Amino acid sequence: MKDLGAPLLFRIMEKRKKKRLREPNPFMGPPLKCAGRLRQIMTRHYYLSRFAKGARPVAWVTSGAPVEILRVFGFYTIYPENHGALCGAQKMGPELCAEAEKKGYHSDLCSYARIDLGHAFSGKTPAGRLPRPDLLFASNNICQTVLYWYKQLSHQWDIPLITFDTPYNFQEIRSGDIHFMVRQFEEMVPELEKISGRKYSHKRFQKIIRIAAETSRTWGQVLAAMKHRPAPMTIFDAFVHLAPVVSLRGLPVALEYYRVLLNELNERIEEGIGAVREEKKRLMWDNIAVWFKLRDWSHLFAERGVNFVAATYTNAWAETIHHLTEESPFESMAKAYSLIILNNNLSHRLKLMEKMIRDYQVDGLVILSLRSCKPYSVGQYDLKRLLMERLGIKSLIIESDMTDFRTYSEEQARTRIEAFLEGLGV
Repeated sequence: MKDLGAPLLFRIMEKRKKKRLREPNPFMGPPLKCAGRLRQIMTRHYYLSRFAKGARPVAWVTSGAPVEILRVFGFYTIYPENHGALCGAQKMGPELCAEAEKKGYHSDLCSYARIDLGHAFSGKTPAGRLPRPDLLFASNNICQTVLYWYKQLSHQWDIPLITFDTPYNFQEIRSGDIHFMVRQFEEMVPELEKISGRKYSHKRFQKIIRIAAETSRTWGQVLAAMKHRPAPMTIFDAFVHLAPVVSLRGLPVALEYYRVLLNELNERIEEGIGAVREEKKRLMWDNIAVWFKLRDWSHLFAERGVNFVAATYTNAWAETIHHLTEESPFESMAKAYSLIILNNNLSHRLKLMEKMIRDYQVDGLVILSLRSCKPYSVGQYDLKRLLMERLGIKSLIIESDMTDFRTYSEEQARTRIEAFLEGLGV
C-alpha cells in the first residue's frame, strides 16, 4: 500500500487537480515548488491511515497534545482538528456540522468538534475513510471543549481516553505545575504499553524528541523567512504548510519537508522573489485560519499589494520549542506544551503580538473573532485597543467561523476589509 497504492492515488488526484486549476492570479508571485510534495505527504498520510488498523495502534490526538510520547509506542496518529481544516477547505463544514446538530449538538459548539462528531455519526469525509481509534489522547492546553468532545467519542466507541492536564499560566509557570505534569507522563507509560502492546524505550523517546524539536525549530525558521522584504511566502501559504508540524511532528518526513521548504524560501530571498508581486503593506493575522476563504482572501489582499507575513496561530508550533530537550524529555515537554499561547495569560499574548509586529515590520493587524474558538477570541477587543494605543497599529476585526460558512457574511466582511485597506492607503 505504501509503495504502490499511495503513489497511484496521488497521480490520480494530481490529474483531477490540473483539470480544476483556475487562471493564476497576476498579482501573486510564482507558487511554491514544494507544494506538490506537501500534497503527496498528506495524501499518503490519510491514505495509509485506512490500512493502519490492525497493523499499528491508532490514536486520535488533539492539536496541542504531546504526541511525542505516543510515537514511542508506534501509534498511527490522526488529528481531528487537521481533518476539520481539510473539511473546511473542501467546503464540507456545514454538511458535517449538520450531522452533529441532528443529534442535538448546538450550533454554538466549536465547528471542529461538530465536524468530527458529524464524521463519527455519518462516516462522511473528503479523506475517503478514517481509521477507528484504539485510543483518544487530549490536552486542555488549547481549550476545555476538546475534553468533552473526546469524552463523547470515548463513550460512543467504548475506547480509552488519556488526558494531559496543563495548569493555566496566570503569571509564571511554577515548579509544582511542572512536577504535576511530569507525574502524568510517568503514569501514562504503563497505560500506553498496555494499549499498544509495546514496551517503553527511553532511547527511542529521546530520538523522537530530538526530531520533533528540530522540526519545530525549522518551522520557526520558515516563518522567520517572512521577515524579509519582500516576504517569500504568505501566511495563507503557511496555514497550508503547517500540516506536517501538526500531524507528523516527531517523524523524519516532517523535518525533511521543512528543510526543503526553507531552502526554497532562501532561494527566493536571494533572487528577490516575493509571494506578492508588489508588496506595499504587511499585515499580521490573529486566530485560526478561515479555511473556506484562503484562496479568495489571498487574491483579494494581493490585488492591493498587501501581504500577511505573520500570524499568532502559525507561530504557536514554534514559540515554545526552545524548552524541548532530549536530556530531560518529560520536564521539557511539560514546559513546551503548557506555555503555548492559549494556555497563557493575555499579558503574555500582548507582549508576543507587540514583538511580532516589530520583528515582521507589520503595518496592520487583522483579528478573526471566532464563535467556535472562544479561548482564542476572548480579550481580542482589549488587545486591539492596547496595540493601537501602544504602537499606533491599524486593526480590523472580522467575524466568521473557520469551517462553518453558514455564520459568515460575505457582504459584511468585504465591506470591512475594503474600508480597512483604504485606511492603509492601498
